[in-house]
Amino acid sequence: MREPVISLSQVVKEFPSDPPVRALAEVSLEVRPGDYLAVVGPSGSGKSTLLNVLGLLDRPTSGSYRLDGVETTSLRDGARTRLRGARIGFVFQSFHLLSHRSVADNVMLAEVYGGHPRKGRRDRALRALDRVGLSHRVTFSPERLSGGERQRAAIARALVGEPSLLLCDEPTGNLDSRNTDAVLDLFEELRAQGLTIVVITHETEVSDRADRRVRITDGVLVEAP
Repeated sequence: MREPVISLSQVVKEFPSDPPVRALAEVSLEVRPGDYLAVVGPSGSGKSTLLNVLGLLDRPTSGSYRLDGVETTSLRDGARTRLRGARIGFVFQSFHLLSHRSVADNVMLAEVYGGHPRKGRRDRALRALDRVGLSHRVTFSPERLSGGERQRAAIARALVGEPSLLLCDEPTGNLDSRNTDAVLDLFEELRAQGLTIVVITHETEVSDRADRRVRITDGVLVEAP
């Protein structure tokens, strides 16, 4: 059996203050390859802290986090950065596309920052854009795209390095209902192709589309119906 993509065991995250603020309270979570998981919870519940830990943007205070079988808590910063670039694709509420560059260029930039080889970069970007249904928009600037198309371009940028995990933070927060449905349809297609997806959201219509839901409240994570 393949290793879980995500394996958290008794993860605690505290921020220094008097007394310390515990943002994650002994969180344990396992996400298998091909899972589509929604993490739901109110503002201030610990969702952003959990996202930062899962994305190797922050270290837990204690506990274990294995990503694709690699124990991340003991890695040096450089190794964490390389692992993050190789295994995780990020999708955010704001699209973070450069308006003065083409859609294809925006996708290619993910490999520039990720340290991937220059050879074949454009071909990989075009394949990623085809995967999200934007082959007809590769030369456009982001300003000529709809909100849904901009988010699909951002998803293509996240996919270009062929990550193990797509980590999405409120990915439909800037979209209307029609474009939200289109992006969620795309997530289901990607999940059917075997990609592991974790969506952080407070929107019921988003979490309802996932195969599995967990809820976080005051740093405590529990399975949700």
